[in-house]
Amino acid sequence: MRVDLFDFALPEDRIALRPASPRDSARMLVVEGDAMRDRLARDLPDCLRAGDMLVFNDTRVIPAQLEGRRGEAKIGATLHKREGLRQWRAFIRNAKRVRDGDRIDFGGDVAAIASDRGPDGSFLLSFEGDEPVELLLERAGTMPLPPYIAGKRPTDERDAEDYQTMFAREKGAVAAPTAALHFTPELIDRLGAAGIGHVTLTLHVGAGTFLPVKADDSDDHVMHSEWGRIGTETAERLNAVRRAGGRIIAVGTTSLRLLESAADEDAVIHPFDGDTDIFITPGYRFRAIDGLMTNFHLPRSTLFMLVSALMGRERMLAAYAHAIEKGYRFYSYGDASLLVPE
Repeated sequence: MRVDLFDFALPEDRIALRPASPRDSARMLVVEGDAMRDRLARDLPDCLRAGDMLVFNDTRVIPAQLEGRRGEAKIGATLHKREGLRQWRAFIRNAKRVRDGDRIDFGGDVAAIASDRGPDGSFLLSFEGDEPVELLLERAGTMPLPPYIAGKRPTDERDAEDYQTMFAREKGAVAAPTAALHFTPELIDRLGAAGIGHVTLTLHVGAGTFLPVKADDSDDHVMHSEWGRIGTETAERLNAVRRAGGRIIAVGTTSLRLLESAADEDAVIHPFDGDTDIFITPGYRFRAIDGLMTNFHLPRSTLFMLVSALMGRERMLAAYAHAIEKGYRFYSYGDASLLVPE
């Protein structure tokens, strides 16, 4: 499809630079079929029904933003996918100053050798030494805020907590599954009291999620792969929910993409352990999920294409126009939407 079909104008002042506080006070636009309602995230128990199951991503964001030098040249690196025990694929800033075999010094006794430059300008970074790379990143890295936030203010100590969900456990993401930022233990307790359950899966979100779609046609866009896992017990619980007449509600597009990757043609969800590069556009037949809670996405992005596939392009353009008019806050630290197709 033509990418410009998914464009819309967003005022700069709608981009949230901090999350709502408390988290569940964020606004939530509920879109059910053609109906739209303005609610709050804490109203979620009233917007779902007993027997529904929420699916969260338990990935944890690592300090994957690095600043270093190759000789006199300043080099920035954003890790986006692990490829070995000590190797990470990374997007490089000032990449024209880096060649295969160059050593980049990130300070704090942290250095890596760059190799295998990819067609997207990324490099494979092989970290020196014997310490676990996670310890090296804790010492030299910073929280990798999305570019539309980092371009407006510096990362600070608050982001170390603000940019992690309450479910964050499995280290490996370089971007947060931000729909889950709206949840608190109190909200989870109220959902449970209403008969609404929850499970977790793991998808390590990569920095490719922020890459713009530069192609004119969606068929020409190449998705970056991400690693994910769905355990056997989780898959069995989700299939049991469906058999009992309940709905599976993905919290975040990352959860949705992994669930759809694990589902077969008969809508049975199987255990999963591996990479996925699924790209969902209008015309896709959803097999694993019955609804989605997600934040508001960038124009011309793969994620706006995804929500358009779920709800219909015209309906989502109307919903986003309503959100802009009513002052909803957009993107990673912004407000939420609950999308339930007819």
